[in-house]
Formats: sequence, C-alpha cells, structure tokens
Amino acid sequence: MFQPPSLASLPPGESLTERTYEVLRNAILRNQFPPGTALSVPRLARELDVSRTPVREAVQRLIYEGLATHESHRGAQVNVVDIEDLRQLYLVRELLEGLAARLATERLGADDLVELRRILSDHEDVLAVDGDNSAHIELDMRFHRKLRDIAANAHLTATLEPIAGRSHLALHSLWRTDDAPRLALKEHERIVDAMVTGDPELAEEAARQHVSRLRVRLAQSTPRAQGSAQIAAANGKAGGAHG
Repeated sequence: MFQPPSLASLPPGESLTERTYEVLRNAILRNQFPPGTALSVPRLARELDVSRTPVREAVQRLIYEGLATHESHRGAQVNVVDIEDLRQLYLVRELLEGLAARLATERLGADDLVELRRILSDHEDVLAVDGDNSAHIELDMRFHRKLRDIAANAHLTATLEPIAGRSHLALHSLWRTDDAPRLALKEHERIVDAMVTGDPELAEEAARQHVSRLRVRLAQSTPRAQGSAQIAAANGKAGGAHG
C-alpha cells in the first residue's frame, strides 16, 4: 500500500494542489507507483486525507507532463513504457533540447550558472556514493528543467515538458548499463561548458549530442520485466548446472 508523507511536511507556502502533486509525482519517479498503476482520485484523496479537487488537479498535471495518461473507461494511470514509442520520442526531444540549450545560452546569467553548477555537483555526490536510481533521475530532470527555465520560452516548455516527463519515467522501467548515469552527467557538464563559451550553436550541438547518445543507449536497453525474466532464466540454468 502507498504510504505518502504528511502533506504538512512539504513547503507550507505551496498550495494544497501543489503539495498533492509533489507527493504523487515523487511516488511515480521513485517507482512507488509503477507504470500501469491506476491513479484513482477517490482512493488517493482518502490516502492523502484531502478532498478530491486537489488530487484531480494534480493528476491532470501529471497527465500534462507525460507521467500519466487517461484512457476511456479506465481513468488515469501511470504511463507505460513502449520502447518503439520512446525511440521516436527521442528524435523529437533531440531537436527541442538543442533549442532549449541554444536559447538558455543567450539568456545565461551568473545566478543561472551557479544553479546549474550546483545541480552538477549534487549529481556528482549522488554517483560518488552509488546513490539510488531515483536520485539520479531527479537530478537529471532538475538539470533539463533548469535549461527550460533559463530559456524562458513558454511554447517550448509546453511542448518539451511532457516529452521530457515520459523520457524520464522510462528510466525506471529499463535495464541500462551501469555507466549510463555517469555518462549522462558527463554530457550535462559538456552542455554547461558549451554554454559558458557564449556560443549558442555550440551549446545546441552539445545538447543534441547528449539526447542522441541517450537514444543509442536506449536501443541497448530492455524492459525491466524482460530483464528480470532473463536473469531468472540464467539463474535457473546455473542452478541446473550445479545440481
């Protein structure tokens, strides 16, 4: 059963809807709500001890961000990963993330650079202690979200936000190589280094290369369910060999 934190423990300045959204979003990104989990508004309202309105609004936001979907006769549920769909999604994301880096470079200020460096440092700390996958994904999302914030183009954000949400959600559902998080961080560092030069084209190219390489690594991934079956089969064979 889902054990949500107390909403009172979240920033008091935020609205009830915002705090409800944060709880549900974190549950999805930490895989407490795996892909396919039903997001029943009445049930979640009872578990969070709030009215249905903030839950309904929070779920709608999750749908907008690509972390959830709504199907007729089934209601809202956490998005399910489709490898082929993701490959096509990454083709579009490559162009948009490149544009975000280009625009962000043109608007980069000292405070923005400090925040980007802080995110990279926090990410390094997580990887240094072999932090869990959820922490890596959260910092990856923070980095790309910061680029969108700096770019300050509402139309780009509206288009890219749900694509990025679905992309990051997939990271919970795929078996990837152990060095994938480290490679992602190094590519983020290259993007920031390119932005510091003040060359928008260089930054755009660094961002596009990052997403392109993510797409290549995606092609080398398998769904976790499939990976688990492969491991179980391998263990079975090993057991038979030793029996």
